[in-house]
Amino acid sequence: MSVMFLLFDVAAPGGGTAAAAVGIGFLLVLLAVAYVAFRLLKKTVKMAVRMAIVAVIVAIAIVGSVSLWWFGSSSGGSRPPRPSPTRR
Repeated sequence: MSVMFLLFDVAAPGGGTAAAAVGIGFLLVLLAVAYVAFRLLKKTVKMAVRMAIVAVIVAIAIVGSVSLWWFGSSSGGSRPPRPSPTRR
């Protein structure tokens, strides 16, 4: 049973590069969504409401991409090593 838990301690393949790519991809997708929302709401709502909606989408994009990059690029080697057991 404890062997199964060791499988979850493996770092993602690609390391920081893959995490950066996922973060940048997430940012670009949500920026495109914000642009489309801004254009679609052109005739229905006022500029202040459109800008508020776009600001919320961009804030989510930035926070999401930074968190994906931050947590995805941290490697297991940055943690301090476990102390060896004193009793056997």
